[in-house]
Amino acid sequence: MAGKTIGLTGPLYDYYTAHAYREPEILKKLREETATLGGNAAMQIGPEQGAFMGLLVKLMGAKRVLEFGTFTGYSSLAMALAGVAKITCADVSKEWTDIGRKYWKSAGVADRIDLHLDGGDAVIARLLTNGEAGSFDLAFIDADKTGYDAYYEGSLRLLRSGGLVLIDNVLWGGDVADRAKTDADTQAIRAINSKLMSDSRVEICMVPICDGLTMARKT
Repeated sequence: MAGKTIGLTGPLYDYYTAHAYREPEILKKLREETATLGGNAAMQIGPEQGAFMGLLVKLMGAKRVLEFGTFTGYSSLAMALAGVAKITCADVSKEWTDIGRKYWKSAGVADRIDLHLDGGDAVIARLLTNGEAGSFDLAFIDADKTGYDAYYEGSLRLLRSGGLVLIDNVLWGGDVADRAKTDADTQAIRAINSKLMSDSRVEICMVPICDGLTMARKT
């Protein structure tokens, strides 16, 4: 076999989705409701990524998780269902996160999800002021792309040694490899990808799942 990631199209993709993950019914219902939002639904992670992240939470025995960008709550619910972690979420949209709140409550995990709607920078500052540096096990970054660097730096300060940062959309629909794409979001993704390659504070692995997910373990 060639040492290259296989492309998933047509019948092979159908086979993959039928065998790659088990999606709890409540996550499926949340995903289906989110799909009614039209183009905005593309901001939701895929079910295979939710399964992957949930398994990471279990493998780590994560107790405290930090999330930047909650949208309708699929990722936070997937991680909450996977273990006993308490999740601190940073977002700015009450409209979208209210959808998530319904499902968190229905799943019985709402008491373990602490949602803040004043954005990632404010949440980082508040947690650091409260003396919570080094107290988180895992951070997931999936918010405004131009804010990624700040959320990454904040995550490293808030994570314990051996903690994990998960950075979403690192392939950005393929635009990161298209030199003609020079918009601020694409440039921000390229910048964080380049930074991670040479950052001695972490060990990294980019996984081509959904829109690309980089795992960065704090040393």
